Amino acid sequence: MNVFAQSGFPYCETFDSKITQPTTILGADAQLVEGALRLTNNQVDQRGYVYIDIPFSSAYGIKTSFEFFSYGGNGADGLAFFLFDAEVPNFSIGGFGGSLGYSKRFDEPGLAGAYMGVGFDEFGNFGNTAEGKNGGFLGAGTSYVPNSIVIRGPGNGFSGYEFIKGKKTMDSGPDGLAEDQFFPISSGGIGTTRVTDLNQPGYRKANISLTPNPSGIGYLITLVMDYTVEQNKHRTITIFQDVPFPYIAPQNLKLGFSASTGGFTNFHEIRNLIVEVANDEDLLNPEGSDISDWESCAATENSFYITEEQVELLNDNSSISCLQFFRTLEEIEGISEDICEQAKCNEENRLLVMPEGIFQATDESGGFLFTPNLEYVGEEVSIYYTVTDNYGKRSQGNSLTIKILDSPPPMELVQAEGEERVEDIFLCGGETVLLKGINEIDYSQIEWRKDGVKIPGAEGLEYIVKESGIYTIVGFNERGCSISSNEIEVTYPEAPTYDIENPIVGCIPGEPIDLTSYLEGFDLSIYDYLLTGNGISFKNEQLKEVAVSGNYDLTVKPKSLDCYSNPILIEIIILEEELVSDFEFEVQGSGITGDMDGGIFPDDVIQFNNLSDDSSVIWSWDFGDGSTSKLENPTHVYGAKGEYDIVLTVENELGCLATSTKRLSITRSYRVMFPSGFTPNETENITFVPKFKGIESMELLIFNTWGELIFQTDAIDTEGWDGKLDGKLLDAGIFIYRFNGIAIDGEKVTKTGKFRLIR
Repeated sequence: MNVFAQSGFPYCETFDSKITQPTTILGADAQLVEGALRLTNNQVDQRGYVYIDIPFSSAYGIKTSFEFFSYGGNGADGLAFFLFDAEVPNFSIGGFGGSLGYSKRFDEPGLAGAYMGVGFDEFGNFGNTAEGKNGGFLGAGTSYVPNSIVIRGPGNGFSGYEFIKGKKTMDSGPDGLAEDQFFPISSGGIGTTRVTDLNQPGYRKANISLTPNPSGIGYLITLVMDYTVEQNKHRTITIFQDVPFPYIAPQNLKLGFSASTGGFTNFHEIRNLIVEVANDEDLLNPEGSDISDWESCAATENSFYITEEQVELLNDNSSISCLQFFRTLEEIEGISEDICEQAKCNEENRLLVMPEGIFQATDESGGFLFTPNLEYVGEEVSIYYTVTDNYGKRSQGNSLTIKILDSPPPMELVQAEGEERVEDIFLCGGETVLLKGINEIDYSQIEWRKDGVKIPGAEGLEYIVKESGIYTIVGFNERGCSISSNEIEVTYPEAPTYDIENPIVGCIPGEPIDLTSYLEGFDLSIYDYLLTGNGISFKNEQLKEVAVSGNYDLTVKPKSLDCYSNPILIEIIILEEELVSDFEFEVQGSGITGDMDGGIFPDDVIQFNNLSDDSSVIWSWDFGDGSTSKLENPTHVYGAKGEYDIVLTVENELGCLATSTKRLSITRSYRVMFPSGFTPNETENITFVPKFKGIESMELLIFNTWGELIFQTDAIDTEGWDGKLDGKLLDAGIFIYRFNGIAIDGEKVTKTGKFRLIR
């Protein structure tokens, strides 16, 4: 298991700005709002949390204070302060609602790796057994216990989170307060606002201390509340005093807050969070020592580290978290003793500019840089330093004296061929370059460095470079001071690679392909491009006009080099003939295509026939009424009159597309056709009857040429007139019909005409 120290403590977070420290992690509905961290809005079903992503050793315990605000609604649910195992790989909040983001809730698991939760419960579900919680106030069962502060124990997933201790803040008795100490958890109801003045009713502040239990198991928990229920009568009372929490703590812990609302509402907010070590009296300040035997080299950046040889760290698991520099001891004595100021590592004290040079603290523990000025060679510079450990304990201040030694003049690093000074050298794979240092003096030692790291065995004035890197040559004088040359960066540029899906197809005959559109990051200012094949070649801009089908090799090189990359095979196909889409349609089996053929009706089955190129392999039909098909020759019924634009898009095996559009008109909802004659003595056509479609009801009347009615029917399925009157077949001749009908869409249909009876 890793051992963490309290690298960020004392921890102070006011939440009064638009940003927080990087280790303050917000989640769900939590947000920074007007000088506080708002965990829930004054809305139903809100949930929010924050946790401090800093592990701290459980050996010394912690103490924390924070103001909290619960207001503006009708009272639910509350907020919780919690601790959890720092070794949990992924933070996972607990169940919300009455579990306040800490305990399990029905089928929601509790806080992952939970160690302890303190709930400030308005609605009354954190201190009972409702929602699947483990234990509660004596005799409460699932009944609400509003206005209570409850401690719950360790848990993980669906196990644990048991009730440890609770206090009712608006009730008396063994689990309550004296009547003159009553206060509600919420500072006010609907319409109230945040109370930040401790002299105003509604102010709330919690002070929680977890000190190691003298028995060695767990902690003793103390909770002190600062609150105001009457104007100018601020009170401080102890809610819990040394309540045993008999659970072995994980080696390292983290802390956080959560809040929730359910069917009732409240704003829940916190601010002015301070977290520090509980057993502060057991912690000791680091003990520094005066340093006077260090040396530096002028005009160069010298690295130093203050370690346990110079500073004794007296607390378990401690390390140097802050190194600060001062001109005088008086400046150290003037540092504020405010706990939150101690927690800061002030940038203004990490950089100290002296006439003799510049001191700059680094991010490494106890590390700093000193760059002395040349004019102070042979002299000493003295300053004062302090170190602060990760528990916020600071040393008293000690002197730091560094002697400034002379540095040799730097060599000039050049390319050996022509002794030219350059900043960059570009090489093809397998090539080398000889670098050379030009010296003005004899050095006691020479070393070459690549990317700041010494190259073993490279100790002469020349060096053959075989790989990319930033190279310098360093010369040392007899006193050990060194100076670095100018830098030369050697690069073996790599040409870009492309994952091109072959073939690249041009669908319009005779139109060239712009190959550059397939090359991501195509940049003629950096690279040269060459496409060869079929006895021709295209270079750079010419790649935008490739007009010949075939297989090609694409190679690329950086402009600074003469070596092209390995070839990439590209197949280009440009269609010789344009892909064509075409189709026809008819009422299935009738040859009817429109009004000129008798018309198309809403319930007709329309047959669509593809007439496109034989190279088509995909057919996409859009029938114009929201319906589509992928069949080559589909059918479709429209079901309503209207004008429909049918679109057929075809695709060949190369992915080329072609589209055609035709209009289909459904203008009528019925059709009625009458024969010109009938032959009652034959075997066929023996009755006079119309053929119709889309007719809902009808009446057929037959008259002789004198206008006398001789036949009438309103049967929709009539077999028609058989040519007889009173059972006797009439003579051949001309007769007159009248048809009265109603179409399926309600239109009235009336038709008259003549026909012949043939004998």
